[in-house]
Amino acid sequence: MSVTQPLPAEIIEGAIAHLAPVLPVLTDLGERFAAAGHELALVGGPVRDAFLERVAHDLDFTTSASPEQTEAILRPWGEAHWDMGREFGTIGARKGEWTVEITTYRADAYDHVTRKPIVAFGDSLTDDLVRRDFTINAMALRLPSLEFVDPHGGLLDLAAKRLRTPSAPEVSFGDDPLRMMRAARFSAQLGVVPAPEVRAAMVERAESITMISAERVRDEFVKTMLADDPKPGLRLLVDTGIAAFVLPELPAMQLEIDEHHRHKDVYEHSLTVLDQAIALENHPGDGVAEDRAVAAPDLVLRLAALLHDIGKPKTRRFEPGGGVSFHHHEVVGAKMTAKRLRALRFDKDTVKAVATLVELHLRFHGYGEGQWTDSAVRRYVTDAGPLLQRLHRLTRADCTTRNQRKAARLARTYDELEERIDALAAAEELGKVRPELNGNEIGEVLGLPPGPVLGRAYTYLLSVRLDDGPIGKEAATERLRAWWAEQPESRA
Repeated sequence: MSVTQPLPAEIIEGAIAHLAPVLPVLTDLGERFAAAGHELALVGGPVRDAFLERVAHDLDFTTSASPEQTEAILRPWGEAHWDMGREFGTIGARKGEWTVEITTYRADAYDHVTRKPIVAFGDSLTDDLVRRDFTINAMALRLPSLEFVDPHGGLLDLAAKRLRTPSAPEVSFGDDPLRMMRAARFSAQLGVVPAPEVRAAMVERAESITMISAERVRDEFVKTMLADDPKPGLRLLVDTGIAAFVLPELPAMQLEIDEHHRHKDVYEHSLTVLDQAIALENHPGDGVAEDRAVAAPDLVLRLAALLHDIGKPKTRRFEPGGGVSFHHHEVVGAKMTAKRLRALRFDKDTVKAVATLVELHLRFHGYGEGQWTDSAVRRYVTDAGPLLQRLHRLTRADCTTRNQRKAARLARTYDELEERIDALAAAEELGKVRPELNGNEIGEVLGLPPGPVLGRAYTYLLSVRLDDGPIGKEAATERLRAWWAEQPESRA
């Protein structure tokens, strides 16, 4: 295939039309680099997205100019410029709403041990494109001429929703194993399907993903999870064996409960719950109040949906009579979730939020059908805290029964619970439940300084508030003194 792919004029015109908002920036930069005697081309995602009728605000370019020459051109052009990684040839700049990254033509080699590239700058656009991850990202637009360059048939692959590599996939993934995670991400984001040789290379080189830092694996995993439909990417990771090294708990959920398949496959169930949770996220114009919305895409909700049954394989028990139980899988699963997310270097807040949702996802079912006391409602709201709206959606999404009558009954029961929560919240400000005596007041009543014993007293009064609702400070003080009389410290 020629370097310059011949295309019907309307296809090129259509893509350029979608670049219209950024065309002045492209033309301006192209002319500046040409005047200085250098080549410049828009490359990768922005070119691909133009053919998908999308416009990107982050623009990637490749150039024949050295990093120092690029910096000299960008300095008077942009409002700010910075060194993105001079040793890798990348200089960044910002002008108005546009952020650009310009990288010198590359011809990298990798040591295949640490995955760190031995950087060698190239001298042609064609050589630069062959080192890119996939053909759909190996298309370029020369500037300022707007000549479309597609030496590897990326546009045909994009139209066919096919994922191929510019070089042999085993070589490409050998150079950079993270590209296998990107294959999963593009499967989720773009609906592309890896070509057979790409899939085979992913299976063959799955273990090499361990060469990549946890942070970089996490970033690609997050992008996959935030796609409109993460499932194709997740299935690809599982089916090629890559998930066994980055998220082994996911393939571990592929349980065949019995030879008659009378029970749900936990893996398939979890993917369905993820699907249903995504459908419950909120979008602008939904008419949902801000304090009740879970805005799409919500990473915490999606991770909790995917991992909510992560503890089932470890807790599975075969009961007499052919039954199967998973007692306390939510508690075990919460610990497993926290451990895995920490290993992937997620931040503490995300780890805590997802693990809490996993631990609470069965709470609703523990109260039977509609047998909710005011005390139970208060505890449900208090334990969920700021995660309540996510817990609502996770609990509803967790219903995957094909029995329509049962599904309707569960939905109706949860509707009633939410109504109970609203009613109590209006009466008692459930989101702000506190003991009726604060820490200072408890200390004064009992003559205690700050410390663990005072903390226990505070916890006791909180349980009184949750169980009995507002009882007033006088009654709370009497309950506190009665509790204290039974504590060994009171007799010390």
